[in-house]
Amino acid sequence: MPDGELISVTINDGIKKFSELGRHDNSNDDKSKYKKVCVGDIAYNSMRMWQGASGYSPYEGIVSPAYTVLSPNAGVFSRCIAYQFKLPQMVHTFQINSQGITSDNWNLKYPTLSEIEIYISKSVVEQKQIAEFFTSLDNIITLHQRKHFLILEDIMLNNINKTDLFYDYYAQWITVYKEGAIRKVTMDKYLLTQSWIKQLAPELRVCELSRITYQKLLNDYAKSHERQTTMDFHHQLKGAILDAVDEGLIERDPTRKAIIKGKKPRHKKIKYLNQFELHKLLSNLDLGQEINWDWFILLVAKTGMRFSEALAITPKDFDFSKQSLSINKTWDYKGDGGFMPTKNQSSVRKIQIDWQLIIQFSTLVKDLPEDEPIFVSGKVYNSTVNDILARHCKKAEIPVISVHGLRHTHASLLLFAGVSIASVAQRLGHSSMTTTQKTYLHIIQELENKDVDLVMRSLSSLN
Repeated sequence: MPDGELISVTINDGIKKFSELGRHDNSNDDKSKYKKVCVGDIAYNSMRMWQGASGYSPYEGIVSPAYTVLSPNAGVFSRCIAYQFKLPQMVHTFQINSQGITSDNWNLKYPTLSEIEIYISKSVVEQKQIAEFFTSLDNIITLHQRKHFLILEDIMLNNINKTDLFYDYYAQWITVYKEGAIRKVTMDKYLLTQSWIKQLAPELRVCELSRITYQKLLNDYAKSHERQTTMDFHHQLKGAILDAVDEGLIERDPTRKAIIKGKKPRHKKIKYLNQFELHKLLSNLDLGQEINWDWFILLVAKTGMRFSEALAITPKDFDFSKQSLSINKTWDYKGDGGFMPTKNQSSVRKIQIDWQLIIQFSTLVKDLPEDEPIFVSGKVYNSTVNDILARHCKKAEIPVISVHGLRHTHASLLLFAGVSIASVAQRLGHSSMTTTQKTYLHIIQELENKDVDLVMRSLSSLN
């Protein structure tokens, strides 16, 4: 049985002692199948290698048998390799080489990893210098981030007291804990919440927050918002209030047992095309020899991608031999441009595409830069593409839909064709099947009615 302390491989921080992570050890008492890790080894999680779950081990220990342990050969300084494993282009390479239908079961097994080429200096001295350079950069960044956080935290703690207005406290809380840590679109939601606090409770002080005053704030907000929106409002407030409790500004948690109310949701019938209408639309597109927005419309219609996902597609994302497309990033079209992470972890996915798209796009992108977005050349506006799509819809004499409506069209056609909800959810990049079921409830109900008719006909034929 291997000896040593249990260690874990994390996505962001590499190898850590399990005791440092503050988690409860639920592993089996029998560690006979666990793997030994020595100082200088690299361990990785084959199920999460596509997210960067690997690291250099600075100490000895044992890891779960689910992990893979790599020991350096002579002439290799493993810390240098470990840094290369973390490079975005390397993580992307690991992703496209992982096997599995969905991101939940993508797996980069050692035989596949061993075939991936990594270019390093033949000189161990140079490898050490490169590793030391990146280590010093890591230390400087960590030091800077910690110093910045401590300064902001000190400013907040020394400038807030119980008698301050709640919206002032919330504004400072956003600055300290959220600024620079979340995407702009999420930050805008927090700022909107702040403006609502000022509008609904301009004179509410931190010390006056109680279950009653907090419930009144929620109730006032719920008068003009649906229940789900009120729930989001509650969640954004709760984090700040719990911190105020921890800091001794409030004695008890006023958010405890809060009741979430809200207006009855409006029935929002999603717009989508049927198969005949989609065929008319695609026949109307101008698909020439060069990339244009009509090609973009075709790609979204046949893949169901989100607008920002489709904008971020590069030639490198196509795997023409496997007839697949890798979706692993978005384009910041609402901001200053540039690649951004996907909406959620489930949005990182590989989807199969038909042979016609393979032939068409293999020709279109063959001379384009591998790592640059295919459709972006300057500032992009959602309205531009929607206007082009609207003109095609009118010309084809079909209902006018948006680019997002093409995503709904893609999903509805799959569901009507009998594709399972689980497969549709994975293809769309939904975080759960519940999202898919809620979004396409009317289609699912229509399919259920057809199933009932089929059952009745089958039963009536029995004698």
